[in-house]
Amino acid sequence: MSEKMDEVKLAIVVSEFNYDITRVMLEKAVSHARFLGASVEAVYKVPGTFDSPFAVAEILKNMKVDAVAVLGAVVKGETEHDEVVAHQAARKILDLGIQYGVPVTLGIIGPGASRDEAIERAEEYAARAVEAAVKMARRAKSFRSKASSGERGFTVE
Repeated sequence: MSEKMDEVKLAIVVSEFNYDITRVMLEKAVSHARFLGASVEAVYKVPGTFDSPFAVAEILKNMKVDAVAVLGAVVKGETEHDEVVAHQAARKILDLGIQYGVPVTLGIIGPGASRDEAIERAEEYAARAVEAAVKMARRAKSFRSKASSGERGFTVE
């Protein structure tokens, strides 16, 4: 394997809706990725969180990345629209990660969050999504290496 085991190539998908919140999330995600030693290979901006799965699929079809972190803020409104958006996006994001065998992490605030709650949680959700993406990418590489070498009784952490 020519690539170092701990090197992680990361893509970030970020919603432009509620941009005052998601801009902060993107800045934190990029800085946290650098802190963790990961390289951000692409940032794909989408109009809203509901559009995130399309971008994830495009990245996974067309790029060699180790993980994708998805960022968004689905703020509670007058209806249950926030629940539909967040639940459908989360379900499809999970499906794409499994389909392509690449960790796709969920850094989406909501549903049910107020604007103030979303602002308060922005940096934390972004950092956690990137951290999970980097950890899962490194652990997947470790698992694949150990499993393909025939090693048995191992723990991946």
